[in-house]
Amino acid sequence: MTTAEEVPTYPFTQEDALRHPPELVERRSCPVSRVRLVSGDEALLLTGYDDVKAMLADPRFTRRLTAPDAARLTASDSGGLFNEDSPIAQMMEGDGHLRWRRMMGRTFTARRVNAMRPRIEEIAHRLIDDMLAGERPTDLNAALGFPLPVFVICELLGVPAEERVRFAHWSDAMLNLNRYTEEELYTAAVEFHQFMAAHVRSKRAHPGDDLLSELAAVVDSEDGRLSEAELIGTGQGLLVAGHETTASMIGKMMAVLLADRRHYARLVEDPTLVPSAVEESLRADPNPGFGIPRYISEDIEVSGQKIPAGSTVINSMAAANRDARAFADADEVVLDRKPNPHLAFGAGLHACLGQALARVELQSVLTVLTDRVPTLELAVPPSELRRKEGLIVGGLQELPVTW
Repeated sequence: MTTAEEVPTYPFTQEDALRHPPELVERRSCPVSRVRLVSGDEALLLTGYDDVKAMLADPRFTRRLTAPDAARLTASDSGGLFNEDSPIAQMMEGDGHLRWRRMMGRTFTARRVNAMRPRIEEIAHRLIDDMLAGERPTDLNAALGFPLPVFVICELLGVPAEERVRFAHWSDAMLNLNRYTEEELYTAAVEFHQFMAAHVRSKRAHPGDDLLSELAAVVDSEDGRLSEAELIGTGQGLLVAGHETTASMIGKMMAVLLADRRHYARLVEDPTLVPSAVEESLRADPNPGFGIPRYISEDIEVSGQKIPAGSTVINSMAAANRDARAFADADEVVLDRKPNPHLAFGAGLHACLGQALARVELQSVLTVLTDRVPTLELAVPPSELRRKEGLIVGGLQELPVTW
C-alpha cells in the first residue's frame, strides 16, 4: 500500500499517448494502492488481472457511489456520472439491474447486431470514399473513427445523425473528469435530457424500425416495467456508450497498428487475422481510460490487503490486461493471440451490454481499411500523437494519416 506522502493523483499523467503512464506500470506489481482523485478524495486502485476480474463480478463491490462516504470521482460538485443518483444509475444495481438487462436482452441481441454488419461496412466504405477524395494527410478520427459509430448508433436508436455535434458535446459532458464547469455540465445535462425525452415520446407515438421503438413497445406491453425516466436514461446511456467509447477505440486501435506498421501490413496480407487483431487491440490498449469504480459494502480482503467497508476502488482493466501472470508477452502486441480473455468490456453481470456492437464496428473498420487503403500510414511520429484529456475515457485528439 502507498504511504501518505506518496499518494499520486489519478488518472496518471500520460506523456506518451501510446504508452501506459509509468505510475500505472509500477502499480502492476502492487495490486492494491492508494490514489488521489481529481476531486481530492482518495480511492484504492486495483491492477491485478485475477483481482479485477473477481471484483467486477463480486456483489460486495457495488455501484453505490452515491453513498455519503463514497469518493467523488470528478472535479464537479456532484462527483460526475458515476456519483449521480439518476434513474439510469438506480437501474444499474440489484433487482433493477437484472430487470433492465432482461429487457435489453430481448431487443439488443447478438443477431440484431450481426445483421447490421453489411450496413456498418457500407457506412465505412462511404466515409473512406470521402477520405480518399480529400487532401492528404488527414485526421482518421474525424474522417472515420468518430462519424462511423455516430451514424451506427443513430440508426440503431432512430435519432437524427445531423445532431452529432451536439451528441459529442453531451457525451463529453457525461464523461467529464475536469474539462467542464459546473454550469456547462448542468446545461448539457438539461439539453440532453430534454432531447431524449422528446425522442422517446415520439417513438412511443410513432414507432419505427429501431431499438428504442421496440424497447418502448416491450415496456408498454408489460405494464411499464421500465418507467419513462428509465427509458430516457437507457437512450442516453446507449447514445454515449455507443459512440464515444467506440470512436475512441477506433483511433487507438489504428494508432497501435500503424505505430509499428508491420502489424498493419500483416493484416493487409492476411485479413483472417482481423477478429483476433481487434481483441488484441482491446487488450493492449495503450491509452487507458479511468477504469470501473466500485463502492465496498463490507470489509473484504484483496491480494492479502484488508479493504474496509465504505472504501471506493477503481478497477484498472488496462493494468489487468497487461498482467504478465495472465498474458504471455503482456506488453507486446500479438495479433494472433488466442485465447485472449481480456477485461476491456468488464466482467460479470455488469459486463458491457454493447460489446457485440463494438466488436462488429471495430472489425468492419479494420476489414474495410486494410482492403481499401493498404498503404495507410501515420503522417507524424507516434510520439507526437496527443491524448484527449479531462474525460473518463481515453482517446487521441487526432490521428494524422496519409497513404
